[in-house]
Amino acid sequence: MQVYKRLSACIAGALFSVLMVCSTPVSAVEVTDNLDLGGAIRARVDEDSTRGIHKFGIDTLMLSAKYTSDSWIGAARYRFYGKDYPYQYTRHFGDINFAEYAWIGYRFDPTQQVQVGLNQVPFGLQRLYSDTFLETLAFTMGLEDLDEIGAKYIKDIGDWNIQAGYYARPAWPGNGTSRGSTYSTVVTPADPYVAGGTDNIERDMFVGRLAKKVQAGEWKGEVGVSLLTSTLYNRDTRLDGRRDEFALHYMGSHGPWGVKLQYTRQVMSPKNPNGANQTITIGGYDGTYNMATRGNLYLANVSYSVPGSYLWGWITDVHPYLSYSLYDKTDPQFRNTQRWIAGTSFSLKFLSIYTEWRKGRNDPYLGGSSYAQSLAAGGIDHWRGQFFMNVAWYF
Repeated sequence: MQVYKRLSACIAGALFSVLMVCSTPVSAVEVTDNLDLGGAIRARVDEDSTRGIHKFGIDTLMLSAKYTSDSWIGAARYRFYGKDYPYQYTRHFGDINFAEYAWIGYRFDPTQQVQVGLNQVPFGLQRLYSDTFLETLAFTMGLEDLDEIGAKYIKDIGDWNIQAGYYARPAWPGNGTSRGSTYSTVVTPADPYVAGGTDNIERDMFVGRLAKKVQAGEWKGEVGVSLLTSTLYNRDTRLDGRRDEFALHYMGSHGPWGVKLQYTRQVMSPKNPNGANQTITIGGYDGTYNMATRGNLYLANVSYSVPGSYLWGWITDVHPYLSYSLYDKTDPQFRNTQRWIAGTSFSLKFLSIYTEWRKGRNDPYLGGSSYAQSLAAGGIDHWRGQFFMNVAWYF
């Protein structure tokens, strides 16, 4: 009965996301022509001999929907996890599930549109800050691949792209064992295991992003600036704090080469009890942990698209990359967090494969027992590595 209830809840959540997209008043013919239903099944391999990790299992089930017409657009995706590493503490696959995004939009013309619902916050490089599967420290900090509930306006004027958004709140909670039960990393009340955890909620986020297409010699790309500000309400003190973020980014390509660069200044001023405002608790993917509230984030990613196919056409789209991210914390007593990822993605017939070697220092994803403090005061203050592979079938 418990399994049935969990499965029913998961299916209901997925159908709810899909129905949000399909609720616009269009004819049956338009829906048939423009509604794309799909998803993915992914497996993963994790190897770390120093920690005795030798794991293989099912990683993710994703269900997605996308709708397009001359004027109306929309998209939704729902994710399911559980049972296998790193969720071996759950009993069933699907015990952990949450929405990634679910929004509807309207295109006024080819140059401008508005999106409403759970959509991506327009801050910094879009959509991702690197070519990696496991993403950069920006995702761990709640900046990259961030989807929240609100409205976003997008406008193209020649070489310029303008995006502005208002987000009332983070994504609605999914299902799991933690208070961090969302796809995106967001400000959230701490779980009991987080020493010095805080009880903040983020609201009323305003975001602006301005980008321009540029060319320097043979390199073509864009440069941009982003601003973000929001309210941090502390449920213990019942006081409002602030979050302010500023970013500069560059993204360019020259033939098969690609580069992504970003600098971000983070200033968060929560109103925690006893003036302990150097850290704030954030979380997602069924976990919560502390983060230093002030610092500078540096990101760099370089990639190369290998032309041609291999093994009689079985292997295509070979794309090696190298990514580095550093969170330089303002508090002199806090140890900085760093992450290197070297890897490649490629297609093997109908499979999409990522292989990555990750090295981290004071990195929550490699912190083990110091997971909850790595992004704050620090955790494992030496380099630690782990091999990762993800194999996906998209349908």
